Amino acid sequence: MRNIPQKAYLVTGCAGFIGYHVVEDLLNNGCKVLGVDSMYQSPDLCIKDWRLSQLEGSDGFIFCRINFCDVHNFSSLITKALDSIGVLDGVIHLGGRAGIRQSVSNPLDYYESNVLGTLNVLEFCHAHGIKKFVFASSSSLYSGIGEMPFSESVNTDRPISPYAASKKAAEELCFSYHYLHGMDITVFRFFSVYGPAGRPDMSPFRFIQSVIEGVPLTFFGNGTQQRDFTYIEDIVNGIIKGLKPLGYEIINLGSGRPISLKNLVRRIEFITGKSAEVCYSNPDQADVKITHACIKKAYSKIEWAPRTDLDSGLKTCIRWYEKQREWVRRLNA
Repeated sequence: MRNIPQKAYLVTGCAGFIGYHVVEDLLNNGCKVLGVDSMYQSPDLCIKDWRLSQLEGSDGFIFCRINFCDVHNFSSLITKALDSIGVLDGVIHLGGRAGIRQSVSNPLDYYESNVLGTLNVLEFCHAHGIKKFVFASSSSLYSGIGEMPFSESVNTDRPISPYAASKKAAEELCFSYHYLHGMDITVFRFFSVYGPAGRPDMSPFRFIQSVIEGVPLTFFGNGTQQRDFTYIEDIVNGIIKGLKPLGYEIINLGSGRPISLKNLVRRIEFITGKSAEVCYSNPDQADVKITHACIKKAYSKIEWAPRTDLDSGLKTCIRWYEKQREWVRRLNA
């Protein structure tokens, strides 16, 4: 149990990867949660259904299937749901479209969800006097920046993908609502989050699935790209710590220990005792060669540091996959 005041929170994207784990943690600590998710018809819908099924029926949890981009209906529908949960102490905005490669081919969806959707949720908070707002941003804002590890103080005004651009725009909206309306806003830039019930399009999930099922896995490039993989439990811990008053802060949450994709596969092979069959495809122009988080600010502002090493996290992911294998093996097929 964490030392969390028993309060009430709205969590957007509650059936998403990070949202599910945050809601689970809040409920386990006696908080009330109004969970919002559009259940967008994405390739990972069945895993979203699974996550939601683990939450439904929990004491203190209310689910609303709402698109937070719906300017005309979002506020009124949420207001009705608040009759059952009471006054909100804060909003944790984790909903939105994710993925660099997909944003290049479908930029308008990313603009609508990540920019207009965030504006809609911010306006709801302002209209209802909700002062605490936590926003999920991304390490993709550091794409194209050579200085590492990536610090929150570097200039991120030239994002190289529609996804990164949408997150940058949303960050600026967050600051304007802090400046104009006195909202207390914590922006977290997440670095390559992985864990049980993770996103099927992310490399840890895809690689674990490929190795266990004995099907080829694909590197987009030569596999030397490095990622700062961060375990979901550490991310949740940071988000909870970020609920305290901070004014306006942008904070990296990463492991600070990047590893190449080739070495990630080697770790999975070692843990499972199975070999991977690797294929290669052309790298994406919007992809980056390395992500590496500077996490000094996270420690100084919220006393946060990652606690889960990569092998421990991968073992937990593999156990979850094997337990759910009957249905999860069909993802990415």
